[in-house]
Amino acid sequence: MTKSELILLLAEKNPHLFHRDVERIVSTIFDEISEALARGGRVELRGFGAFSIKNRESRTGRNPRTGESVKVSRKSVPFFKVGKDLKQRLNATSQ
Repeated sequence: MTKSELILLLAEKNPHLFHRDVERIVSTIFDEISEALARGGRVELRGFGAFSIKNRESRTGRNPRTGESVKVSRKSVPFFKVGKDLKQRLNATSQ
């Protein structure tokens, strides 16, 4: 599902809201999650999961084309841990 598909779905389920308002709500939620992570925080959505940041230390990598050693600098990457309810919901359909 893309962001625009999410907006359309929410707009259909909430006909009392204007499409532009639903778009603003979805954008605000994503922006706030991004801002919290940029500040080094953690965002937990109960039953869905938790977003956090993991730090990867600098290391020596290898260029796969040439085989040459390359220095890879330290970086922060987003991490998502699935919540218990979502995990159970996903696994219930596969049984």
